[in-house]
Amino acid sequence: MRFIDLNADLGEGFGDYRIADDASLMSVISSANIACGFHAGDASIMAQSVARAKEKGIDLGAHVGFPDLMGFGRRRMQIDTATLANYVIYQLGALAAFARLADYPLTHMSFHGALGNMAAEDEAMAMPLLRAVQAFDPELIISTTAGNAVERCARELGMTVACTLLADRAYHADGMLVSRLKPGAVIHDPQQVRARVRQWLQEGTLTSIEGERIPMPISSILLHGDTEGAVALAREIRQEIEDTPGCEIRPISRQPLNKIID
Repeated sequence: MRFIDLNADLGEGFGDYRIADDASLMSVISSANIACGFHAGDASIMAQSVARAKEKGIDLGAHVGFPDLMGFGRRRMQIDTATLANYVIYQLGALAAFARLADYPLTHMSFHGALGNMAAEDEAMAMPLLRAVQAFDPELIISTTAGNAVERCARELGMTVACTLLADRAYHADGMLVSRLKPGAVIHDPQQVRARVRQWLQEGTLTSIEGERIPMPISSILLHGDTEGAVALAREIRQEIEDTPGCEIRPISRQPLNKIID
């Protein structure tokens, strides 16, 4: 039996503004990454997101990014790593406070947007940020794409890792994400997304933007809550997983991680 988490980035509104239909998505997915107030989200949204996660019984994760509300955390910023480490702890602490009040565990964390891309490219940046996460809570699972600096550093530190396939994002042949500034980086066609998921379920591979099939050892499939039609797409991906013999949707906290899925 193969266990696969279905995951989404949520809680990404601010004040009276809402990005995604979080309530509907939480009825479909098995884990959620919640914005912690820097790239999106606020205290009320975080509290509501924790309550919904608990109600649905899904994994609760912190999605930490640059202090960039105007750019949704997708602009690269040059900030010294010591300050960035403090920013990471600050965001983890914010969501963990609401989780504690709700008596519901914080199970994992991931880096959002430009912060995630920069850490994935550079071990000198990834390592101090992960040390900060480990100091905050060594039991937190690190959710990241496979084969990058974040995964390598987390494993070096002995942290539990859940590798994730971003269903609606294009990859290069080296396993790195294609920049959102480039055409084709975000995949909008639901049938194309579903076909990519089907390919991974059947072959364990993904076709890169260069046309090369690359192995993708993962524990989780992620879609972005701000993608148009995200709820319908989540339902289609869930159906694809459930229709595949030998596959079961299971949150990452209930999977035998650090054992790569073949």
